This record gives sequence, structure tokens and C-alpha cells, in this order.
Amino acid sequence: MRLMFWTGFWVFLIDQVSKYFVVHWLGLINVQSGIIEVWPPFLEFRMAWNRGVNFGLFADYDMRWVLIAVALLISGGVVWWLNRTGGTKWVYIAGGFLIGGALGNVIDRIIYGAVADFLNMSCCGINNPYAFNVADVAIFIGAIGLAFLADDGKKRA
Repeated sequence: MRLMFWTGFWVFLIDQVSKYFVVHWLGLINVQSGIIEVWPPFLEFRMAWNRGVNFGLFADYDMRWVLIAVALLISGGVVWWLNRTGGTKWVYIAGGFLIGGALGNVIDRIIYGAVADFLNMSCCGINNPYAFNVADVAIFIGAIGLAFLADDGKKRA
């Protein structure tokens, strides 16, 4: 459990520091175009306030507190599940990634009313219109890790 806590702590901290650095310190929030080219076309900082879920789904509805509650319930559920069933160090790391990312986005929703997305990556003539953040990547890694690394408790033949 300690490994999950520290992984979550560092993921959360890296997410929040990266958002502060890009959005406020570099001033992405104030750039007229909302874009800072870092390594075009592969990497741009593109300001996007996500009020919905993945890819901005349901952004037209005021779901801020519902999404905060869902993230907290899922995080609590992961802690309860891993505390009850245990797992390898990689399972605890995956749980930490998921929880740290979820809590990073929860803080955004509480402070800004939306999640601050700013990373945009395109390649090979494909223009990606979507932005994401460190927390989104961590949630994805954590969910995939838990799905593929967690033992279902049954003996294998």
C-alpha cells in the first residue's frame, strides 16, 4: 500500500506542477491563439478546458461535481480492492498511477471548474484536434496496468 501511495503522490505532484508550469508560468492561458509550439508538429501546448469526460463528451452539461464524485469513488474503490486482495509491486504502482491521475484532475475541477488539458501530439500528416495532460496519461497507464496485471485470485492450471 505504501508503494501505491507514493506512486500516486508523485504522479499527482508531477501533474499539478506540469499544469502550473505550462498554463500559468509559460502563460498558455493568456496566449491569444491558445497554442505554444514546442516541437511542431509533434508536440504543441494547446490550451483546452475539458468540462466533460474523455474527448470532451458531455461538456455541455454541468457534471463537475458528478465527475469529482465518480473519480473519488473509483480511487477509493481501487484502494479498498488492493488493500483487500493485494498484488505485486506492479499492481500497486498501476493503482498509484490511476489514483494520482484521478486526483490531479479532481483538483482541476475543484479549482477551475474544468480539467486543464494542454498536451497535443500529431504526426505523419494526421492533425490531432485533442489535448490531454499528465493525469490523463497516468489514468490510462494505471487502468491498463490494473486490467492486465491484477490477479483474479483464481489458481492457474
